[in-house]
Amino acid sequence: MTKSDIQRTELKIGGMHCATCAATIEKSLSHLAGVTGARVSFANETATVEYDSAKLKLADLEKAVADAGYRVMAEDSEKTAREKDLRANRNRVVVGLAVGVFLMILMYLPLHLPFPMAYLMLVVSAPVFIYVSRPIFGAAYRALKNRNLNMDVMYSMGIGVAFGASVLSTFGLILSREFLFYETAVFLAAFLSLGRYLEARAKGKTSQAIKKLMGLQPKTAAIVTDNKEIEIRVEDVQIGDIVVVKPGEKIPVDGQVVDGRSYVDESMITGEPMPVLKSKADGVVAGTLNKNSVIKFTATRIGKDTVLSQIIKLVKDAQSSRAPIQRIADKAVSYFIPVVLAIAVGSFIVWYLALGSSLLFALNSLISVLVIACPCALGLATPTAVTVGVGRGAELGILIKTGEVFEISDKLTTVVFDKTGTLTKGMPEVTDVIGMPMPGKELLKLAASVEKNSRHPLAEAITRKAEKDGVEIEPSEGFDTFEGRGVIAKVRAKEVLIGNRALFGKRNVPYPNEVEAKILQLENEAKTVSLIAVDGKLCGMVAIADVLKESAKNVVDELKNMGLKVVMITGDNWRTAKVIAREIGVENVLAEVLPQDKAEQVKKLQEAKEVVAFVGDGINDAPALAQADVGIAIGGGTDVAIESGQVVLMRDELMDVASAVQLSRKVMSRIRQNLFWAFAYNSALIPVAAGALYPSFGITLKPELAGLAMAMSSVTVVTFSLMLKRYKPPARQ
Repeated sequence: MTKSDIQRTELKIGGMHCATCAATIEKSLSHLAGVTGARVSFANETATVEYDSAKLKLADLEKAVADAGYRVMAEDSEKTAREKDLRANRNRVVVGLAVGVFLMILMYLPLHLPFPMAYLMLVVSAPVFIYVSRPIFGAAYRALKNRNLNMDVMYSMGIGVAFGASVLSTFGLILSREFLFYETAVFLAAFLSLGRYLEARAKGKTSQAIKKLMGLQPKTAAIVTDNKEIEIRVEDVQIGDIVVVKPGEKIPVDGQVVDGRSYVDESMITGEPMPVLKSKADGVVAGTLNKNSVIKFTATRIGKDTVLSQIIKLVKDAQSSRAPIQRIADKAVSYFIPVVLAIAVGSFIVWYLALGSSLLFALNSLISVLVIACPCALGLATPTAVTVGVGRGAELGILIKTGEVFEISDKLTTVVFDKTGTLTKGMPEVTDVIGMPMPGKELLKLAASVEKNSRHPLAEAITRKAEKDGVEIEPSEGFDTFEGRGVIAKVRAKEVLIGNRALFGKRNVPYPNEVEAKILQLENEAKTVSLIAVDGKLCGMVAIADVLKESAKNVVDELKNMGLKVVMITGDNWRTAKVIAREIGVENVLAEVLPQDKAEQVKKLQEAKEVVAFVGDGINDAPALAQADVGIAIGGGTDVAIESGQVVLMRDELMDVASAVQLSRKVMSRIRQNLFWAFAYNSALIPVAAGALYPSFGITLKPELAGLAMAMSSVTVVTFSLMLKRYKPPARQ
């Protein structure tokens, strides 16, 4: 098996009704020779499978799912299949409840029939019971056939005992006529169907965010060929095609504008409400909306390579991932059914044989325990919250890669910000050119001639200044860098050295005290100073300032209000760093840190028992992002660094850092609430169903009420999770 043989696919699964269903499918897939990993999400109704394509085909995976008693749904038919299932369940609920009520009325009507009332109840209830409960018995049969014990088996036992006892009672076989549970059996089947109907509707809402994203992709595109516009399927667009987009149309693929100017609404991708002006050479992204004018662009990324496709994949993966806290629920579910079955049988034996209660009471207890206990709420507690949380984040332009991020972010103690390009705009400008004694224009020419070879923000600032002032940039040779300290090259056979004081000290380039005083003055103004020497002699200096982002202070204040320690890390000298830190309210500063040492600084904080989030630009800060407990990469618009960090911010908006942490805390709070509800529900009601309160308080739980309570437990958990959609991020200023 080679690495290239390993394929990863996602299957949409139909027919799952509880957490044990997901475990059953996962087990069935994992047992296939060639499957290297299988993960099934009950909340999202998906199976993510990694398999060896040399040993298995997609059809083999689909057969394994079918053999387990479930079905694989095609992506394009999923909505139709879901609506069909919802409609069928709704019909069963309506019919079951209507006939259940009718059966109750029959019991109290003073009818004088030529035959026992039980016969009429049997004739009325039998076809309805079969119609309503058939999916439950069918699922139970398939589970037992595959040697799996799931909740459908438990439900089938409960409603089967109720209906079977009624039939035996009707014909006087073993049981007397008091054992008529016809309305109970019908109500139970109806309430179980009601639970599945409400749960399916609620679960459908948890993935609305991903459905919205998928709906952004247009089906067709207009391209220019042979000087004519033709409309083709978006799948047929090729890289290099000239695409035409008119006002009000969605952009079909990623590209670069070659003609026209128009405002484009990118809010569906970035969450940014204000349209962005696009003109020649600007990038456009699939799924965004052209507002007011015709634009033409060259297709640069198509299909799965577009930003939209990458975002959809990332969100899908995150929604199907498992947060570590889910292990609690998974372990509980694995023991749940055998324990409940033992309690149900035990309650029957204790009441009937040990305590001498009536057979009717013991049967009621058995049925109630069988139908009230369901691990669905436990199985839904974590994945529904993660799904809604990831979706809400995507709507806000915050891409969260795994459910684990929520759990770690909830434990954060420290947030480390890179300065350049993160807290600042990353577009530093030259503020001072000071020749000593070389004229400023000549000094700028030499500096720009060397710095044109570098991609460092400070180097680009010097080059931009020279171009702006009309200074000629000359050829240079022998360019070399001193990582984090400066650069060197030859211009007109002269050795030009540009760097900080540390580099000049290491290279033994002296300068007088008045130069040091000037450097200190500039640094006190939060400017970075680059010294320039020619052939080993100081000739002057250039001062550069990088403007802080408007929201820098606000995000620091917000994070501090959340109880987090904020740290700024930078390669700047201490004096400049402290001036900037003081301006935005940061007390903890790490200055004069080389790029390759940022990850080491993060590690030191972790060794001091801090749980660290690192916020950087996603490119230069990759090692630090990887080292941090949570790496938060700022994308800066739609040119997002998908591979960097566990959290990607689509906008260059610092307040989204606070939003990501707040959202994580809310998701974890909701997960804990869900788990508490699920455990408390089962802990409280299973004993009641078993009759624990009857000796002291005379309280019992009728089987039909137990079925209704079971139905509402899962719905409650999903509803709690859906409330996360209301999360509003902190206001930006």
